[in-house]
Amino acid sequence: MQSFRTEIENPIVEKDIIELAKKIELFKEGKMDEEKFRSLRLARGVYGQRQHGVQMIRIKLPYGKVSATQLNRIADVSDEYSTGRLHITTRQDIQIHYVSLDRTPELWAELEKNDVTLREACGNTVRNVTASAMAGVDSEEPFDVSPYAHAVFQFFLRNPVCQEMGRKFKISFSSSDKDTALSYIHDLGFIPKLQDGVRGFKIMLGGGLGSQPRKADVFYDFVATERIVPIIEGVLRVFDRYGERSKRLKARMKFLIKDIGLDAFRELVNQEQKALSYQNYPLDEEALQYEQKRILSDVVAPEVTIEDQTEFNNWKRSNVISQKQEGYVAIGVRVSLGDFYTDKARALANLINAYAGDELRFTLRQDILIPNIKEENIPFFYHELKALGFTQAGYNTTIDITACPGTDTCNLGIASSTGISTELERVIAAEYPEYIHNKEVTIKISGCMNACGQHNMAHIGFQGMSIRTPDKLVAPALQVLLGGGVLGNGDGRFADKVIKIPSKRGPEALRRILNDYETHNEESDFLAYYDKQGEKYFYNLLKDLANVENLTQEDFIDWGNKEEYIKAVGVGECAGVVIDLIATLFLESEEKLAKAKETFEEESYAHAIYHAYSAFVNSAKALLLAENKKTNTQASIIEQFDSEFVTSEKVNLEGKTFGELIYQLQKNEPSKDFAAQYIADSSQFLQKVQAYRKLEVLDV
Repeated sequence: MQSFRTEIENPIVEKDIIELAKKIELFKEGKMDEEKFRSLRLARGVYGQRQHGVQMIRIKLPYGKVSATQLNRIADVSDEYSTGRLHITTRQDIQIHYVSLDRTPELWAELEKNDVTLREACGNTVRNVTASAMAGVDSEEPFDVSPYAHAVFQFFLRNPVCQEMGRKFKISFSSSDKDTALSYIHDLGFIPKLQDGVRGFKIMLGGGLGSQPRKADVFYDFVATERIVPIIEGVLRVFDRYGERSKRLKARMKFLIKDIGLDAFRELVNQEQKALSYQNYPLDEEALQYEQKRILSDVVAPEVTIEDQTEFNNWKRSNVISQKQEGYVAIGVRVSLGDFYTDKARALANLINAYAGDELRFTLRQDILIPNIKEENIPFFYHELKALGFTQAGYNTTIDITACPGTDTCNLGIASSTGISTELERVIAAEYPEYIHNKEVTIKISGCMNACGQHNMAHIGFQGMSIRTPDKLVAPALQVLLGGGVLGNGDGRFADKVIKIPSKRGPEALRRILNDYETHNEESDFLAYYDKQGEKYFYNLLKDLANVENLTQEDFIDWGNKEEYIKAVGVGECAGVVIDLIATLFLESEEKLAKAKETFEEESYAHAIYHAYSAFVNSAKALLLAENKKTNTQASIIEQFDSEFVTSEKVNLEGKTFGELIYQLQKNEPSKDFAAQYIADSSQFLQKVQAYRKLEVLDV
């Protein structure tokens, strides 16, 4: 632990890492409950994987941007602590696997040397803020959303309003009305707009995938950029207070919106405005400075000879994109399954540092985008990328299939998503080469219903499942989904569940769908074709593939495996775990009050008040749980504490209700005087409930 103090310059980061190291020790010594420890490590990017005794580490990269120095650091860390493989996620993160828990603080410390974090990459927090990979160079964008995405990432990192929510929270920034960052499936999605020369955003609220996908609502048609951070903070405060916490499958924002309605939710957000850290948070000046710093290199790349001009032109057609900056292009690198190794990462780092403005983006489709390349340097980049095996044509096309890790490493995986993805890419390359350039039809695959591979928003989607034969044998299966897609400007559609088939018949299902699409090619748009034919048509087209009475031995072996399939689903961690441990709640309240006093001394009064609020809620929750009362939401905890303990005079709050005491934060601006009083009130409340609990235990 001493080395962290000497090598990490940022004292806040240093404290974070030391805390993780201490908690690991407490957990190993049996002094910290497993569920509580799980919550803590998830919020620090440490995620249990399917293989026992090792961890997956998720590296949080806002909008997927990395510099050469950062990419080299990530490569070094992967070689030292993992297997040298890097995995690009659908949220523009990098994941590394098979890491020892004991070494995670040291790993984190190494990353932070180049301003790369694990903090809040997992758990019930604001996850990585994503954005269109082309942001900043997109010829159709009204302005660059990258600096706004970065500002949101920075503002909410370690922010007390979003550390222990009921579930995860996802935010995206699209670069244009094409909505390539998929705002309609996010808790909050932002689409840039110019209104009378003023920069702003259309804001989408309450979208999500999973087993019950929901399209986001239009929260605001236009909000000036200075208002987006206060609005996000208000939304997070409401979600933290009213979001479900006990029923994990109902704990996402989309269910809260569905339950109380958009207008009621908007009113709750308005009620929070007085308590916010800022009423306005100007970003435009910093954003303009950010955009002006986009220095495009004038260096001249070496001349190269292209040996196969046809292959080069084929690659160029699908993988090279013109930028809004005249004379420059972005190059897309197709990365099958999102997996590549550290030797290639280092070569890419050297390449972008010397010839591409020192910037690279990991994309939402698990690929790599290299922007800011001079047009005359395209042959040189092709030559260099070809030496790395990075010139597969088909960037962002049908053959560029999105797939989650599935049963490779994820506890929740039911059937292989990577194995079937590899096979489908092979089928397309060999039998349907025209789809290497088709950017209209997307294929996405998830290993379970949680939709990390975004299967239920694809034109053609596959979800990993299992299927049972008449004699009770279990085989890997795929749910075939059709008809999803992005419509633009915050609108989209979800795919229909057409039929479930054995996994080994997935390639044949794809062949039939593509062949039929070609036969009915009077509808050039796949969604129009699907709507014209209808769901029942496709069910009948694939019906015979669902027959489980004629399975062969091969059907019981999943793609990419040699052994017979065994359904084995563990405890998922991707959405965090709800923790209701009476024994630790009072201790947590004391920790939250300590943080409140610490942030008060730093003159961060809004944060201090929110830490004290959290201590209030925690303390009340402890007594309610002791009485076997439900604690589904923070709002219900506040209401129930009054009815169970204050009205009955079990706990004396000196003429106030608990609601009046705790909801002072809504009625007061976050001033120094109010923060001091509120922290004192929270501390006094904790003392009273601890005293009550002590008497109750003694009576027993």
